[in-house]
Amino acid sequence: MAAAKSEWEKALKDGYREKAFLMTKIDGRTKASAAKQIDESLKRLQTDRVDLMQFHEIIRMEDPDRIFAEGGAMEAMLAAKQAGKVRYIGFTGHKDPSIHLRMLETAAKHQFHFDAVQMPLNVMDAHFRSFQKTGPARTCEKRNWRAGNETFGSGLILKSKTAKPIECLHYAMSLPTSTVITGMDKMEILEQRWKPRALSSP
Repeated sequence: MAAAKSEWEKALKDGYREKAFLMTKIDGRTKASAAKQIDESLKRLQTDRVDLMQFHEIIRMEDPDRIFAEGGAMEAMLAAKQAGKVRYIGFTGHKDPSIHLRMLETAAKHQFHFDAVQMPLNVMDAHFRSFQKTGPARTCEKRNWRAGNETFGSGLILKSKTAKPIECLHYAMSLPTSTVITGMDKMEILEQRWKPRALSSP
């Protein structure tokens, strides 16, 4: 993906930064580690701000407490937002919907509202710890920008031949999400995402 990275950097420098919605993630849980990661992200992306910065992998019950604790990562994130380095704040996770709900509940206790919540939403979601059925998806439906990830289940759904790529995409896009995120590790996959036929029937 070196070529893609080079093209992205060129695009940012050529005046397209104002047209791009730039988002990234950090996994620091303390104020110090989060502040360091935020600045490192800005440096790597060669920009002075990120549109959406997310706390990554909220997969442990104690993660919300650590982030919102005194000296926790939220202090760094709010300071970055005040400094104009971050526009919107969100979080991601893919393990258990109850942990997502706890993150939202902890935020409410601290009188904080997340702008975005990212969660796995795919054709297999209903069969185990469903994010769509058990709360987070419905909780976020009206109050948060909601992103669906793991559309292909890290590729496992496709390898199992349970569903075709187009079926996975159609299902995820049929849900009331703000956007659907799909992984890509090759230039041809990146290029396919931009072609209208990617969403047409096989």
